[in-house]
Amino acid sequence: MHERELIDACKRQDRRAQQRLYDQFTPMMFAVCKRYIPKREDAEDVLVEGFFKVFANIGQFKAEGSFEGWIRRIIVNEALMFLRRRNQLQYNVEVSEWDASVPAPVSADLDAKDILFMLGQLPTGYRTVFNLYVIEGYKHREIAEMLGISINTSKSQLILARKRLQAMLGVDQDEAFISPDLTESEDQ
Repeated sequence: MHERELIDACKRQDRRAQQRLYDQFTPMMFAVCKRYIPKREDAEDVLVEGFFKVFANIGQFKAEGSFEGWIRRIIVNEALMFLRRRNQLQYNVEVSEWDASVPAPVSADLDAKDILFMLGQLPTGYRTVFNLYVIEGYKHREIAEMLGISINTSKSQLILARKRLQAMLGVDQDEAFISPDLTESEDQ
């Protein structure tokens, strides 16, 4: 069954199609959940709630973009809602000036499990902004709107996450682990 046929069957509430869609996207979306919520049981709860929303709202998918991207956005939003409900989105100091240095190479010895473990060690605010900016590709303005924070708080959380990851990797603090464009204008 092609993706379009699967989506149409899910819109008709075909249980087999829903199970197939769930089985197809669960591994990838569970990895997304784990990036935001390190505790396995909580990540599983978010995944299930996210897929419930996928099935409840599948009629709204207009096939104008990637279906996987549409599901990912629902899962990310569900993870953010989970963190908000638990009051786990706490932010530290704001930074008004920073040095966006040249990126340092990341060890080729790291695998996905190591990276996921390191992300799980970050404070929730750092991890959330890092995921949204570096992995999901949101701009600081979008992150600020999603999380109800200032653009500078988003930028500072990214800087602090980067520094914490550098320390975990044993990278010199004067070098950059990830070199995002921290100078993007506030109207982006």
